Amino acid sequence: MDTFTSTESAGPRGARVPARRRVYEALRTELLTTAVSPFQRFTEEYVAERFAVSRTPVRDALARLEGDGLLINRGGALYRYIPTLEEFTELYELRILLESHGIDRAIADPTVGHSRPVLEREMTLWLERGARRVEPDPGFVDADEQFHVELLRAAGNAQLVQSLQQVNRRIRPIRMHDYLTQDRVDATVTEHLEILDLTLRGRLREARDALRKHVGLSQSIVEARAARAMQIAQMS
Repeated sequence: MDTFTSTESAGPRGARVPARRRVYEALRTELLTTAVSPFQRFTEEYVAERFAVSRTPVRDALARLEGDGLLINRGGALYRYIPTLEEFTELYELRILLESHGIDRAIADPTVGHSRPVLEREMTLWLERGARRVEPDPGFVDADEQFHVELLRAAGNAQLVQSLQQVNRRIRPIRMHDYLTQDRVDATVTEHLEILDLTLRGRLREARDALRKHVGLSQSIVEARAARAMQIAQMS
């Protein structure tokens, strides 16, 4: 457990980091990378005691996390935000539209193209991950999100990228259920490499179809696992 005993703590290279920032960053990492129960209440008292700081920096940190969409106010209390399965399905539909459009732009207008340096950099990263066979980990969602963001970034529309990043933040709490088994991690690496290869070779329609299939499969697996996890949480 992280604890902070003063208003400020030492940061990189001896810099003093305000307690509100340290609390915010610690909780943000926890909310994004661990299975925090959706029934855990984040009160000022609870967080202040946990991190051994006053309630003022805690209040600031919680307000920022709520603004980020990671916490939601229900009945006057803050809880981890997790989209309903209906919201998740709608957000995934938006995600597929955004990502597909990045490739569709290049299909419709050959002068748009894709940034080869961006794609080649991702290809190198995923070849390395495949070679060392990354193990299952909910945090693998970080690498997966980066792939999809960079693929869209390579298409050259910054607004599409920002929209995808917003969608990713909202679906991340449920998407973490996708990377709990080795077969899903292995399949993701293989599918990413296929999409990159097709895009680099200019076979854009095939790349778009492979992308849609890849995202659609992830959606179906995550929905099934998330529904099961919610049932277990409600029974506990």
